[in-house]
Amino acid sequence: MNEQFNRDMLVGSWYQQSSEASDEYFNESAEMSEDGSFEFTFLSMDKCGKEIEKITEQGDWGIVGDIHFTITKSEMVNDIQYAADLANKDNYHAYKILQLNSQIFEYQHIVTNEVFILRRLIDNIGHC
Repeated sequence: MNEQFNRDMLVGSWYQQSSEASDEYFNESAEMSEDGSFEFTFLSMDKCGKEIEKITEQGDWGIVGDIHFTITKSEMVNDIQYAADLANKDNYHAYKILQLNSQIFEYQHIVTNEVFILRRLIDNIGHC
């Protein structure tokens, strides 16, 4: 039986950072809104912290059981907004949720099996 995940747990700001063998760094920030919209920003930087590429995607997201899905509707590349081609299969993604709690969102792409781990960003650090 598939686990049921609480959709409200995913609402908020998430972040991941990784490095690649080529001395490039990759950051992803994700904002999941309660209304089912998302904004993902992907930032590639060189080893000195200089921006190489920045892409922001906007669209819709949801959770059904243990499946998280996204539909990309627009993309901004180098400050130019583009409408997504909704007939393009690459704008639709589905993931199996491996872990979702107040700090970690771990999920696996249904087709590629690639695993992603995002960590929650907290707005009010140090406040009780």
